[in-house]
Amino acid sequence: MVEIKFCGMMRSEDADAAASLGARYVGVVFAESPRQVSDERAREVFARVPLGISRVGVFGDTKPEQIAARADALGLDVVQLHGDPKPRMIARVRKKWHGRVWAVQRISDTLPDSARDLFEVSDGVVLDARTPDQLGGTGVTLPWEDLQERVDLFRPPRAKLVLAGGLTPENVARAIGVLRPDVVDVSSGVELMVGVKDHDRMRAFRDAVAGAEVR
Repeated sequence: MVEIKFCGMMRSEDADAAASLGARYVGVVFAESPRQVSDERAREVFARVPLGISRVGVFGDTKPEQIAARADALGLDVVQLHGDPKPRMIARVRKKWHGRVWAVQRISDTLPDSARDLFEVSDGVVLDARTPDQLGGTGVTLPWEDLQERVDLFRPPRAKLVLAGGLTPENVARAIGVLRPDVVDVSSGVELMVGVKDHDRMRAFRDAVAGAEVR
């Protein structure tokens, strides 16, 4: 079963909607981004997330000690490392914090050889689009068919494959059919405006994922 992560949350009512729709993950962004939140705002969002749904914090270029301290203080289940993390960075985070660590692999056109190492040391690898001016949440779609062969080659049984990058209710079923991810990660594709989720589009996204699984 493909799991859903609704990310870029800035409002508690959107976290409520995610929970009611059966999301497995709810994410907030601490990295520099139009959806960046403070710890206080993150607490407000996560206060509406029931047990059983994993809380994800997205970090940019941040020291492992700071990541661990914030993850502990906010009760995170997953830390997601943007900014092209190297395996040694993931190892440093693991020394300070014992939750799950996802590494983001940003892609311009193909999956680089270095991604193999991320799959080996992370609990999940997030495939996202590379753009020059923003870490994530850009709405830029990945070339799924072009990535399929290398994703299948690099993908080990342990780490989750998390697919991001321009997913919407209209295209997520096709993306699932091509790359067979464990998790689909959506932010801008279900928004009315930056940081404000459209609950109808969230529901449509959930339904599209469910429909893709029965094909």
